[in-house]
Amino acid sequence: MTMESDANKDLTPLWLKYKETKSVDIRNEIAEHYLQLVKIVCGRLAVSLPPHLDRDDLLSSGFFGLLDAIDRFDVTRNIKFETYAGVRIRGAILDYLRSKDWIPVTMRQRIRKYEQTVCQLENELGRPATDKEVADALEISLEELQTLIGQCNSATVIPLEEYLKTDVAEAIDTNPANSTEFFELKETLAKAIERLPEKERTVISLYYYEELTLKEIALILKLSEARISQLHTKAIFRMRSYLAQSKADLTL
Repeated sequence: MTMESDANKDLTPLWLKYKETKSVDIRNEIAEHYLQLVKIVCGRLAVSLPPHLDRDDLLSSGFFGLLDAIDRFDVTRNIKFETYAGVRIRGAILDYLRSKDWIPVTMRQRIRKYEQTVCQLENELGRPATDKEVADALEISLEELQTLIGQCNSATVIPLEEYLKTDVAEAIDTNPANSTEFFELKETLAKAIERLPEKERTVISLYYYEELTLKEIALILKLSEARISQLHTKAIFRMRSYLAQSKADLTL
């Protein structure tokens, strides 16, 4: 997220005054300074959501996440507010989306079957499954598989974020510099990304680490935006399977 690099420094007097007084007016002044951050987070999440969801509702939820971040943030600690607030804003929007439960039951069942099939195949093969292998396992054509992946797109915003939301937020709250859990989480995610096919790995890296839009990634890779969206969806489900398996192994 691109915000002014010296934002915390410029606002330090306000932060210290707010910490001392908890003034609503000061809080609102700080919030106004970071409204663009809410729009950025909301915009990135909205890419994978169906058009009938009201963007204003997402923005409102994100704004409450921003206020929560301001209340919890300690300016004396050596972390960027943008990093901390981004997690809180994203979490608030995801909480709203969960409450709406916008994915039909039949679609959830198809998504679940697709996810389980990919997980089972890749565990058996020891490598990423091809589209043909997945289609054969599901007993559908390649064309039907592409349609299914397209329909799954609106569900991919939650699975990866679901894994990240609580763990990252708690790690930052507890000790952003030294949290063992935080570094273990980053290591697990890095391993999940490393297992992806090259194009999917590139899309994930550009989207989540370089924070480019799907349109920008499409221009870089010289592919259509629809194809980039499909690669993103497939990558998320592969990572979801790996992360779920990693968590299961830890509980054994």
